[in-house]
Amino acid sequence: MRKDGKTYGHLFAGLGFLAAWGFFQFAHPYHLIRREQLDLFLFDGDYLRQTYRGTGWLARLCGDFLEQFFHLPAVGPLVVALLLTGIGAVVYRICRHFLGHWPALGIAALSFAWSFLRETDGFYLTRYTLAVLGYLSLVLLALQCRRAWMRPVAAAALLAAGVWPLGAPFHAEYGKAWSAPDFRLERVFGLDVEVARERWDQVLKLSETDLSVEEASYCYNLAHAMLGDLGDALLDHSQNHHYTLLFPVSSDRSIFTNCLAGEAWFHLGDLTVAEQSAITALQASPRHTGARFLVRLARVNLVLGEEAAAQKYLDLLGKTLFYGKWARGLQPGRRGEAAEAGLAAARARLIRRDFVHHAGDPRAVLLELLRADPSNALARNYLLCYDLLCYDLDAFVEDYRPEMIPARLYHEALLIWLSRNGRLRPEEVARFGVDVATVDRMGRFGRNPDRYRNTYWYYYLQAMTPD
Repeated sequence: MRKDGKTYGHLFAGLGFLAAWGFFQFAHPYHLIRREQLDLFLFDGDYLRQTYRGTGWLARLCGDFLEQFFHLPAVGPLVVALLLTGIGAVVYRICRHFLGHWPALGIAALSFAWSFLRETDGFYLTRYTLAVLGYLSLVLLALQCRRAWMRPVAAAALLAAGVWPLGAPFHAEYGKAWSAPDFRLERVFGLDVEVARERWDQVLKLSETDLSVEEASYCYNLAHAMLGDLGDALLDHSQNHHYTLLFPVSSDRSIFTNCLAGEAWFHLGDLTVAEQSAITALQASPRHTGARFLVRLARVNLVLGEEAAAQKYLDLLGKTLFYGKWARGLQPGRRGEAAEAGLAAARARLIRRDFVHHAGDPRAVLLELLRADPSNALARNYLLCYDLLCYDLDAFVEDYRPEMIPARLYHEALLIWLSRNGRLRPEEVARFGVDVATVDRMGRFGRNPDRYRNTYWYYYLQAMTPD
């Protein structure tokens, strides 16, 4: 029976490990990756001595060390699955000192499930799990004493000694007592992660289900803009006026939104907002760290030609395990042709004159970007879509360049403007590059608007129709 019980114990442990790994690998991977992006672990003696001191230093040290491996596919879920299985195994060993096999196995399973659910919280940290595992291990160690009266004494002594390296138990900073998977938040985290990685196809794949969340629409818009088809796809996804195109960096917004805000501005060429976004997110993050923010600050300063400032961030990243190679490759004298070409292309988009930058007026910034580089197709697309979402067709026609960016929504908007101004004639339509098929489709729209919900005609009609 003991052998059978041991076999069942190993079986349940293996199944729990595989279930945890599979869940965090395939169903809930992005909050682990985002945890790594907001973490920073440097292989530097001074950094380690200054950062990991005081109560809970060992849990923080081990947690940050492990979280850097969440950068690798499948490794983050593997680490989490091992820790959760370890908690179940230690609880089982503790319970076996007082209970039979099956009750002990049941309590171990409940402990595993509790730890598993806590781990699904979007703002959970690995050190929370390590602290729980550490205290349980100290209790198990105390139970190894041969004399029964020594066990509670040893347990009390070890638990008291564990406060310094592990942190005070039951402290508010050791995570929520209970959580549950939030797949909606996980998808938004996935969009954020893939935007930071500039994997635009993955952003669009995650956007297939419209979450009707501003941050999700923002990522969707940026991905299509980077792929060059925002003027075709804009209204295939929910939009909240122009607010889902470009985010301002603001103290009344969350760290998550402020972090995202800089992504579009960086690619557009407004590095002032991109840098502000990274600094604001860095300051607002729980530990004022984050490899993702340092990467952005390094790239911003390299494009601006601020070599000394860029060097500061590259030196820090050079001491990390997974960003070190990238950082060393951008050191002066080590940059390849591709890196230099990328920097030169980004510098060509920079605004070269001083002007009053107002976060509430992105149109003015976009116009400045186009004044600096009229060939900036990304800025042109954003400007045209901004005009459309604001229903400002006069500004749209003024900003439109048919030879640069033909797109379905732009043609639909042009037909509305021509019709409104009494100029819907074949020669005018041809002058703006609108084909006859679009004109015919507009006629069909007039007969049955509900069949054309993803057109600018429908969007404009809904806005102009009184409730």
